[in-house]
Amino acid sequence: MEMNYLEIFGTFIGIIYLWLEYRASIYLWLAGIIMPAIYIFVYYDAGLYADFGINIYYLIAAIYGWFFWMWGHRKKKSQLTTDGQTTEKPKDLPIVHTPWKCYLPLLLVFIVSFVGIAWILIEYTDSNVPWLDSFTTALSIVGMWMLARKYIEQWFAWILVDIVCCGLYIYKDLYFTSVLYGLYSIIAIFGYFKWKKLMSIQ
Repeated sequence: MEMNYLEIFGTFIGIIYLWLEYRASIYLWLAGIIMPAIYIFVYYDAGLYADFGINIYYLIAAIYGWFFWMWGHRKKKSQLTTDGQTTEKPKDLPIVHTPWKCYLPLLLVFIVSFVGIAWILIEYTDSNVPWLDSFTTALSIVGMWMLARKYIEQWFAWILVDIVCCGLYIYKDLYFTSVLYGLYSIIAIFGYFKWKKLMSIQ
């Protein structure tokens, strides 16, 4: 029963996180710290050990994302003060396309993570969904880093992760979380077009 309450609360935080991500708000990282702290317990109790492990990574990535969105930009914009002076103010980190040079390293990270996590789950845990669990975990590792760098293609990774997770969590009787990921998969599509619009006007 306690895990059900944690799952419901985690779902609520997840919806807030989704809305902030959709709006490309830096405050998504605050929700991104709270949510994995909750799901560490939920996933461990459900036997989703790879998802349990990745939430530790999510905590670290959320801290990295917060700092990178806050201070990772290099360009500054001029701002006119009330006394007519011009000052330099840091620009918001822009939404950009993933550089081509990043795709091969990201693919390699995904493959190594996918195979490595699956092997660990098969050899050392009682997981009955090692391949699906490792697939969503490996792709989430890539997607989270892309989000931290504010690459618009991160939405494609999350769309696929969310669809697979929706079915996986139904199978594991995590119905509230399944609803959350079903919502994620829909909003992620709209999120891509929202970021594309923001990118064109930034």
